[in-house]
Amino acid sequence: MNKRKLMALMLAGVMTFAMSACGGASGTNDADNSASEDTAAEQTDDSAADEASGDSYTVGVVQLVQHPALDAATEGFEAAIKEELGDSVTVDVENAAGDSAQCATIANGFVSSGYDLIMANATPALQAAQAATADIPIVGTSITDYATALSIDDWTGTTGMNITGYSDLAPLDEQADMLEEWFPVDSYPNVGIVYCSAEPNSKYQSTVITEALEGKGYAVKEYTFADTNDVASVVDTACKDNEVLYIPTDNTAASCTENIRNVAVPANTPIICGEEGICQGCGVATLSISYYDMGYQAGKQAADILANGTDPATTEIGYATDLTKEYNAEICEEMGLTPLDGYEAIAVSEE
Repeated sequence: MNKRKLMALMLAGVMTFAMSACGGASGTNDADNSASEDTAAEQTDDSAADEASGDSYTVGVVQLVQHPALDAATEGFEAAIKEELGDSVTVDVENAAGDSAQCATIANGFVSSGYDLIMANATPALQAAQAATADIPIVGTSITDYATALSIDDWTGTTGMNITGYSDLAPLDEQADMLEEWFPVDSYPNVGIVYCSAEPNSKYQSTVITEALEGKGYAVKEYTFADTNDVASVVDTACKDNEVLYIPTDNTAASCTENIRNVAVPANTPIICGEEGICQGCGVATLSISYYDMGYQAGKQAADILANGTDPATTEIGYATDLTKEYNAEICEEMGLTPLDGYEAIAVSEE
């Protein structure tokens, strides 16, 4: 074989080897690319599985109006649910500014956005959430009587629907006892009960405590206002007709305590209140729960529903167990009333 043929053959061999090497490298890259695609697909599948398994949650809070009691309930709820679920839960708080129609708009927005749970703070908020969805779990707070709020006739302690929560009801018979303790029937025979006619739970409280007070010999009369516009005039009439007033847990009244105080204190008509926030604004004494603690317990209920799939339909409505006898030191002083033993002064707000 001459040198020229030998060189040609050698050159052909080198070229063949080079092409094979290039082909091998291409095959290796294809395999790597395929593996990368498989890994990306697995990661996508894992993310979808995580989302489907409910590792992250969005909770909507619809709060009727801004006032200390409802604000405290929302704060307690947020603290508990974040304590239980950490960064996996996002809480969206919306305030309806006292407008029931706005509660419905907010609740419907939560439903259309596919939120995982709705917290309804106050009765109109609960009713709006109930109307908006029969599927998304709802946890209520600041609801006095769930049977009344949800129009349930045969009350068993659970709602039988996608709703559970905590009640803000302090025992009404004990509140009647407290009123009698401060203002005996011999000296204060007439009691006016003042509340917003738009709040069914206020009507419920009025009915129950009226029976208790009448059993003690008091003459009791209801005075209702439709909204914030006629609060002062209704309170003025009630003060003229009665020696003492009672205001139940009522969201409209809670947002108007300054107006109520400006009428009742100059008239020297004391007020017994159903909760601390109203009493701090215009009352003499109250048997109250902690709205923060109530909201906190509702937050734990919500976390249990989301994380463990607990059924709200069979979860009993919770009630506060820690009740506190409190008095408003400033108003007692203005009215010349001596605080009774066993009552503690309501802490003065820093605001």
